[in-house]
Amino acid sequence: MKKEMKVNELTTKRFVIRKSLIGTNTVITFTNKNKELCMYNHDVVYEQLKDKFDNMNCFNKYNSYTNSNNLPVFVRALDKIM
Repeated sequence: MKKEMKVNELTTKRFVIRKSLIGTNTVITFTNKNKELCMYNHDVVYEQLKDKFDNMNCFNKYNSYTNSNNLPVFVRALDKIM
């Protein structure tokens, strides 16, 4: 029997990866500077780029990484973000 995991939804003003959201199956939605709606699964993005985030000074110091303008280029290059 497969256990379904609850999907949490979060609306923010920017792209964010937070240590506190890891493993929570959260889908994040925000509107970028061009008024385009952006949506991604926090855990899917984090798992694919875990090494990158874990080696960022800001991620280690502030427990998060943000981008206020858009999805970062390295995230847009991923095949799967949902």
